[in-house]
Amino acid sequence: MEQQLKPLALGLAATIVSAIIMGLLGIFGNLGIYMGAVEMMRQWHMFFSLTLTGIIAGMIEAAIISFIFAYLFGIFYNKFA
Repeated sequence: MEQQLKPLALGLAATIVSAIIMGLLGIFGNLGIYMGAVEMMRQWHMFFSLTLTGIIAGMIEAAIISFIFAYLFGIFYNKFA
């Protein structure tokens, strides 16, 4: 019996994890911790900044991007595995 990934579950899990990590990065950035990672997120994400609006926008952006990539990964994994 062959088991397959559930692409929707994988995408939702990636969404939650990436949004939490982006939120933590915003909090740590405001505390002055992990500023190197915060600077990388500013460069890589269009909407991320250390304001409350920027953190929330970065969380939403990271969640959407993560969902798309994880969902497509699950689909292609099931197709080729």
